[in-house]
Amino acid sequence: MARIIFDTAATLNGWIADDQGSLSWLFEVEGGTEPDPDLLPSGATVLVEGSTTYEWMLREEDLLAHPERWQQVFGPRPTFVFTSRDLPIPRGADVHLVSGEVRAVLPRLREAAAGGDIWVVGGGDLAGQFLDADALDVIALSIAPVALPAGAALLPRRVGADRLRLVSARAAGQFARLVYEVRHEGDCSS
Repeated sequence: MARIIFDTAATLNGWIADDQGSLSWLFEVEGGTEPDPDLLPSGATVLVEGSTTYEWMLREEDLLAHPERWQQVFGPRPTFVFTSRDLPIPRGADVHLVSGEVRAVLPRLREAAAGGDIWVVGGGDLAGQFLDADALDVIALSIAPVALPAGAALLPRRVGADRLRLVSARAAGQFARLVYEVRHEGDCSS
């Protein structure tokens, strides 16, 4: 079965966005605007994000006024946005607005992925919901040499060491790249 991967950048102190919901701190880091393609989940055939991430991307890239940019940013992959509101969709974008529990939407995500990986782009609370549903398989982090006084937490959950197994740690330009395998709840007792 395809993996569900939470792959994101974070500050040294665990924020994925500043207290205004911006990623400007990330773009100030060398390599922050154009990440090494080897860092991104190459097998991801579906993207998943929360409404805050989606709306930020719409604004940041001016995607409603320039829908042709959608393909440059997201490629041809379908994007599922978890939201409780009706949100605008750029013309021609393969965006699906979904709501409710992650567990209830999983079959639809897996069907759309057609055997490929599912990339949870953001945010941290949504990734936490996948973890709560025991559906998250990998957490991949690019830790930036930045600290912020406040912001959106990387993963606003308590996650014990028994749930995560370090797979790799390496330098990637100015970032520290950490990849963890998430152990499913039934596997944690062994």
